[in-house]
Amino acid sequence: MPLAVYALMAGAFGIGVTEFVIMGLLLEISVDLGVSVQAAGLLISGYALGVVVGAPLLTAATSGWPRKVVLLGLMTIFTFGNAACALAPDYGSLMAARVLTSFAHGTFFGVGSVVATSLVAPDRRASAIAAMFTGLTVANILGVPFGTWLGQALGWRATFWAVTGVGVVALLVLQLYVPADRHRPEAADWRGDLKAMARRPVLLGLLTTVLGYAGVFAVFTYIAPLLMHVTGFDKAAVSPILLVFGAGLVVGNLLGGRLADCHLQPTLLGSLMALVAVLGLMTWALHQQALAVIFVGLLGASAFATVPALQMWVLEKAQGAGQSLASSFNIAAFNLGNALGAWLGGLVIVHGPGLAALTWVAALIPLAALIVALVALRLEGTRPAAGAAVYPDTP
Repeated sequence: MPLAVYALMAGAFGIGVTEFVIMGLLLEISVDLGVSVQAAGLLISGYALGVVVGAPLLTAATSGWPRKVVLLGLMTIFTFGNAACALAPDYGSLMAARVLTSFAHGTFFGVGSVVATSLVAPDRRASAIAAMFTGLTVANILGVPFGTWLGQALGWRATFWAVTGVGVVALLVLQLYVPADRHRPEAADWRGDLKAMARRPVLLGLLTTVLGYAGVFAVFTYIAPLLMHVTGFDKAAVSPILLVFGAGLVVGNLLGGRLADCHLQPTLLGSLMALVAVLGLMTWALHQQALAVIFVGLLGASAFATVPALQMWVLEKAQGAGQSLASSFNIAAFNLGNALGAWLGGLVIVHGPGLAALTWVAALIPLAALIVALVALRLEGTRPAAGAAVYPDTP
């Protein structure tokens, strides 16, 4: 792989850490800023909604810009946004800084995937995309647990300073190793792209993505309080358990990709069913420490097993839309699910049956996604079809 692909991987790593690390620091942030855990959870929703708004708008607005310039500009926003998070004096300032940081997220992955495929031979494009998105996987396996440990040991602000440093490094390697554009890209026909994205099959596919990931983040947003207050783990155990979640992500992504490559629609339905089952059974598993750790890994595996099938399905239905815009809308759908899940999880904790019931309530959301997918397939009236391997544009 060209060094430029690994430079893109560094950017993906930083973005992955800043999005997910806050899950393990909700208690520290809530105590330090004097807000409830539910309010701290909304910092995840705010970031996700920023991606939803920023991804398609920035992608369309910068479609005629040199792609290297776009990537450097986005990583600059990311770096300053994380520094603002570390310096935030109160909850409102932290929320504003999180939203600012999120604007870089969707367009970076949309444009970055196009750049990655342009740097290699046609028969290595999938490998280039896979290498870039390895940054997200490594962020969940290593970056998030380390960031959680750092924030618990030195304060949550230390974690955001560390991610700011990652942004500086990513900015430098992008400048050094990503080649300048040979030709200035043509501005996209965003009106035609939006018409393609507004087709019913595409909208149903995006709705399935939103509901599927809302169920995951209704639980994962509050994974630290669940492990500490329901299962009875010490705070120091949260970071190692998040390593198990990260390992599950890798296994689920690889397995889901292989299955979706051969049997797209059965994999889509089967992975959603597995996610419903895991979330439902976690209600009992969380009361035993060994089972809780196993099910945290299964949650990661079942969550990311859905990603390749959802990605492939949406992109198939979005044929006719611009590549970067379709990718950005897909990222927006995942992050809208993240925001919805974090918000619903907070409602269940504060106004509903409480923290211990969060997992079985969350299981109802991917169940709704499964119903939407079945309706979409019935309306489509086609038999299950195999597709080419597509690597996930995850939040």
